[in-house]
Amino acid sequence: MFLILRTTAENTDFKDQVVLLDEFLKKRDGEDHPFYAQFNKLDNIKNTVVCYHQKEPVGCGAFKKYTETTVEIKRMFIQPTFRGKGAATLILQELENWAIENNYRYAILETVKTQPEAIALYTKNGYTVIPNFGQYENIENSICMHKNL
Repeated sequence: MFLILRTTAENTDFKDQVVLLDEFLKKRDGEDHPFYAQFNKLDNIKNTVVCYHQKEPVGCGAFKKYTETTVEIKRMFIQPTFRGKGAATLILQELENWAIENNYRYAILETVKTQPEAIALYTKNGYTVIPNFGQYENIENSICMHKNL
């Protein structure tokens, strides 16, 4: 059983999960990591969640305002031993519900082609591929997705 806690980017458990996420992404992204890392700062992120299993943090996620009606899903991570058990979907649903409560109508996100498990998660949860947006517009490895909330 997982518990999802709404919090802020100042939460110690959230920060610890982000460190693990960044270590994972550094390996997965390889030489592209510095490019992607510049867009993953926590400065403008106010809405975060931490996923717990038996009081231990095992994952996280966040969203930030993109436009008046759209949030961008950011910093999604589940520790490897807890993947495939539904925690990522719970995190994503909590972020979407929180966004809806704040009157947002759409969610967008960016992932990369080298993360097929992330693409599968988002597709399973109703996200569809859209043209790359913003800083990802001409980035061949990026895949951007959208969902009506």
